Amino acid sequence: MESPARHRASARRRAAELLVADVGGTHARFARARCDASGAIRLFDLAKLQVADHPSLEAALFAYARMLGRPLPRQLALAVAAPAEGEAVKLVNAPWVIAPRRLQEEGGFAAVSLVNDFAAVAHAVRVLGEAAFGHVAGPDEPLPREGAIAVLGPGTGLGAALLLRGPGFTHVQATEAGHVDFAPLDSFEDRLLQRLRAEVGRVSVERLVSGPGLAAIHAELAAIAGQTVPQQTDPALWDAALAGRDPLAMAALDRWCLCLGAVAGDLALAHGAAGVLLAGGLVARVAPRLGASGFHARFVAKGRLAARMAVLPVRRILCAEPGLLGAAAAHLAAHGA
Repeated sequence: MESPARHRASARRRAAELLVADVGGTHARFARARCDASGAIRLFDLAKLQVADHPSLEAALFAYARMLGRPLPRQLALAVAAPAEGEAVKLVNAPWVIAPRRLQEEGGFAAVSLVNDFAAVAHAVRVLGEAAFGHVAGPDEPLPREGAIAVLGPGTGLGAALLLRGPGFTHVQATEAGHVDFAPLDSFEDRLLQRLRAEVGRVSVERLVSGPGLAAIHAELAAIAGQTVPQQTDPALWDAALAGRDPLAMAALDRWCLCLGAVAGDLALAHGAAGVLLAGGLVARVAPRLGASGFHARFVAKGRLAARMAVLPVRRILCAEPGLLGAAAAHLAAHGA
């Protein structure tokens, strides 16, 4: 039986508040998090700031504190779109440099934890129930309770992580799978690869399977069709494609879904996955189209392993802020706070 002193300490840990942040190439999301008596993690006072509007994470934290109008919690859990390694972490698709030790010392935090943003999503999968996931393709069945789950999602770049589950254990492995080489699968993608290689040199999969990737596909389709297309922002192009206002943008989105399916299948093979989970705001927006697109055909089309691929469930996370939730879950697992 737990002693009264240990029970009080356990209650204090459950009630402790965390400051959680999910920092990507475009947005930095902040919230307070609290673990309740049942062990569930609750998020409060969510805010989304533009990374480009702030010179550093410290400046964004100060802006969030002003929005709250109250002192920040003394423990900080960070999820960042970068390899979470070393004394200082540079975001892959943004200029911020994050130094956890400096943050702890200068910000007065009792503890600071740092995980890769898609490792955070995998931690969220670890603590969420099956009701938090929706069907995308393959068998409409729960993710397996044992084995590897490949977790990936496009945003400013392409994030990916691996969740391993077995009897009595779970393990989250961060990866940089979004930076593997893009492999073209037809003549259009051959042309697209040649053009991008001339522009940027090495072409990783996140050059295409990401928010900005739609513009790259759109530009190549326009070049083939001999069309001159007006300059527009990535969000405007996505809006046009999803709203059906622009046939060329819609064709680019169909191609984008093909690329996502191929890459998701490749990662499932590389990870020996028993299931695949898609995450992120873009996935939520395109989800109604994925079933009718060539996504699953490309996912399954792995030659002699096609039959294995066909039985893998592909689901998506329905939780609105898995990065924040997962950052909190990772911090609590590491610090017991």
